[in-house]
Amino acid sequence: MVDAARARRLAERIKVLAAESLEKVVKDPDLGFVTITDVRVNPDLASAKIFYTVLGDEAQSKKTAEIIERFRGRIRGEIGHQLGIRVTPTIEFLTDEVPETAAHMNDLLAQARARDEETARLAKEAKFAAGENPYKEPKQSEDE
Repeated sequence: MVDAARARRLAERIKVLAAESLEKVVKDPDLGFVTITDVRVNPDLASAKIFYTVLGDEAQSKKTAEIIERFRGRIRGEIGHQLGIRVTPTIEFLTDEVPETAAHMNDLLAQARARDEETARLAKEAKFAAGENPYKEPKQSEDE
């Protein structure tokens, strides 16, 4: 039977333990500044996806991903040792794309805001193409 609350609690615990394990197990000086942003555990508690971000440029991010992948087994062992459950979930480290996506969305919103302002400015300066009253009306004679 699936217990979603247990999976969430385990995910939070794995998040803390993964951060501690990175500091404790990985002694490589090339490891960038890593932040564990989220952990998602399958309902059967068999596997966990650990999302992380790296402070720095693309080269630093790539180098950090290689280092984390190289130490993944030792990190899983440390997490399993600290968890104390019968079966340690398999772990997969994935770079978190949310910050880049959020920055891209902010840029798109800024562009849309600028276009809206430009459209509002053009609309304010616009004049009717056929005059104020574009509908044909019967001519009124001068004596009426």
